[in-house]
Amino acid sequence: MMPYKMGTSLELAHRVVLAPLTRQRSYGNVPQPHAAVYYGQRATPGGMLITEATGVSDTAQGYTDTPGVWTAEQADAWRPVVDAVHAKGALFFCQLWHVGRVSKYGFQPGGAAPVSSTERMVGPQVRHDGSTEEFSPPRRLAVEEIPMVADDFRKAARNAINAGFDGVEIHGGNGYLIEQFLKDSANDRDDGYGGSLENRPPCGHPPLALHGLHGLP
Repeated sequence: MMPYKMGTSLELAHRVVLAPLTRQRSYGNVPQPHAAVYYGQRATPGGMLITEATGVSDTAQGYTDTPGVWTAEQADAWRPVVDAVHAKGALFFCQLWHVGRVSKYGFQPGGAAPVSSTERMVGPQVRHDGSTEEFSPPRRLAVEEIPMVADDFRKAARNAINAGFDGVEIHGGNGYLIEQFLKDSANDRDDGYGGSLENRPPCGHPPLALHGLHGLP
């Protein structure tokens, strides 16, 4: 429960943080007023919360009614939620997310194939009720498209900061897009974004996120 200082300006009274918890209650991918109640109830003075996974673009979606932060409408809807957390004296980070191939045609713009590092399909997922979730065959991102995805993360991060968030967290696990580039089982590319670790950019695979955030004002 010791205090903790992040960077040069953010301070926590303790190290207990609310982890991202997917809620699927952001109808039309827009945060709803009840989100302010939900997060406000969980905020404490000097504490920190991280949002549920929040999409960076219209291609980032793979689940019903998950929030985004790629449009002005979404950013505006986040502001009262952020205000509710800040009113309790807590810090609030937005978790930025792209599902990659963990998606279906119905979630994609124009019914297109989900994008990924690969054309390999992800296996079905077993749901809490015992049923299985099947996903659509993905489309391998072209080399020239990858910087565009990085820019989606960058724009979403800027929108989040403009909405009042204290920072952002990059979702890089759970088999979603960034991890698809990191794992050999999902990255079968033979260009500069695949192959051996030596062949890839440093720090895992920053072009999808970290490099994309360096240009933030």
